[in-house]
Order: sequence, then C-alpha cells, then structure tokens
Amino acid sequence: MKKNLFLKFEKVLSSSKKIIIIPHKNPDGDALGSAISLNLFLNKTGHQSQIISPNDYPDFLKWLPAEEEILKFSHQEKRSKELIKSADLIFTLDFNNLSRIEDLAPFIENSEAVKIMIDHHENPSNYSQISYSDPSIGSTCEMVFNLLYSLNKVVIDRKIATCLYTGIMTDSGSFRFPSTTHKTHQIISKLIQKGANPSEIHQKIYDCYTLDRLQLLGLAIFNLKKIKNLPVVYITLSQKELNQNNFKKGDTEGFVNYGLCLKGIKLAVIMIENQQDKIIKLSFRSKGKFDVNNFAKKYFNGGGHINAAGGISNFSLKKTESNFLSAIEIIKKELNA
Repeated sequence: MKKNLFLKFEKVLSSSKKIIIIPHKNPDGDALGSAISLNLFLNKTGHQSQIISPNDYPDFLKWLPAEEEILKFSHQEKRSKELIKSADLIFTLDFNNLSRIEDLAPFIENSEAVKIMIDHHENPSNYSQISYSDPSIGSTCEMVFNLLYSLNKVVIDRKIATCLYTGIMTDSGSFRFPSTTHKTHQIISKLIQKGANPSEIHQKIYDCYTLDRLQLLGLAIFNLKKIKNLPVVYITLSQKELNQNNFKKGDTEGFVNYGLCLKGIKLAVIMIENQQDKIIKLSFRSKGKFDVNNFAKKYFNGGGHINAAGGISNFSLKKTESNFLSAIEIIKKELNA
C-alpha cells in the first residue's frame, strides 16, 4: 500500500510545481521539522516551495535550518494569500483537520491546488486528494523521512537530517514514548549518518531555559496536585501566574511530562489559562493503556494520540478544574484497572 502511495507522490512531483507547505497553528518540533525538511527537499529537486505557518512559534525552534524563510500568516497575510492562490500543490503536515489552522483554513479549503496530507493523528478528515495518514507512526517527521528516502535518499543532507531528527526527538519524548519502535531508531541512525548531531540538537531544544521559564516550572510543580486514591496528577497555571513570570510562547512546553515522573502515576494533566483567546488549554499525558485521545475528545473538545493529547475549555480555570475532576470521577475505574 505504501509503495503505491509513494508512486502517487512521485507522479505528482515529476514536473516542477509551485508548492505551499502548511504546519498546524502553534507548530511544535514535529510540525516545523517536517515542514522545513520537506521544503528543503522540494527546493533542491526543482520545485518552488514555501512554508506558511499560521502563526509564530517558540524561540527554541528558531535555530532550525532555513527557519527564517518561513512566512507567518498572522503577520504576512497578503503575501501568504498570493502564494496560496498561485499554488499547484498544498502539503498539510502534522494535522488532519483544517480547524487546526484556524484563520488560514478557508484559503486552503477554497484553493484549486491539489491538497496532500501527511499526518500521524487519528480520525483524519477528507479535505485532501492524496493522504499519507498513519497513527501507528510516532511522528510526522518519520513519515516525511519515509517519503523522502523513497523519492531520492541522496538528496537528504545535514540540514534535512537535522530537521527530521528534531521532530522525531521532540514528538517521541526523546525516544521514551511507546510509539518509539525499532524502525524509529533505524531512521535516527540514518539521519546521524547524514549529519544530524544528536547532542547539539538536544542542547538547542532543551538546554535553553531562561531564568523566568525555570521559575515558572518551579511554580507549576508547586501547583501540582494528586487526586486521592487515583494515579492522577494535574497542574493549573493562571494568566496572572504566567504574567508574573514574564511568560513567552513555548515556556510551558513539556511541563505536563513532569507529572509522569512520579512513581505509580498513569495520567498527568496541565491546564493553562489564556485570557487573550478566552480559553483554557489542556495537555494530557499517560502511561500504559489509558487513552488520553478518547478522554480529551469526550470531555475537552480535543484529541491526539493514546498517550499524548490536547484539549480546550471555554470555561474559567476554576470551572475547568471542577469539570476535569468530575470527568475523572466518571472514568476512575479505567484508571485503577
């Protein structure tokens, strides 16, 4: 099946095309890593390719090769619309529903370009003409590697390898999550052979805390609560607490994972107030068989993967916390199983 799918890619890319690449809003390492690596590959193989991100992203991702060439729709709307209008192909990476790109969605939906989805989340929608969707794979960067290696493995250079390594590393929790397989490590081996530097990449992503961010992490851990007689912990952060620590986009990235460091914990959650968007953002992480994708989908308008998901609440932080505790009460038998 994959072979036939890759033949479709080969056919559609057989002549020079104008191509747009779209990651999801608030792109993470996997979204940006997959987008930049694909963009570099396409431009090296005779196409005119451009990334348009729905909005900006954390500073700890701005060292990635060719990152400075990315257009941000939130700041460069006119130029972005022009490029979308003239595009032959539009790749969407690391999301499978146009709601994930918000204000950009109608322009992609109405475009006459052939739309191509590459994504590893569950329950894809059907907006694309070509779809490479596989929830069993741990990251979109793994999928992009499979595609590029099939199309022309010689073109994969140090810059492309660096971007792909970054996305796989961040989406696998530094290769700790259950979605990490022997195939993941085989790909990582090939990327290192192509010039990716593991220690340098890890340092640039994880060893770049500001004092404000480290103090915010301390506050988050201080706010952590454990639910009595259940393997569940959660963190709340109010807008006031964020402001007091000079919060910047990306500062809370990875905070939710600290809850799973506690012995015996199966579910960790963080709830973060965003007064500008008038929402509470939630992140869920689990160990074992507890499915946070279904939990997020059922109770918090979200989704993702079995062990990692996100959600939103339109209620206050206090009410969101109350709703979360009520939901946990309903499913507590699953958590104690």
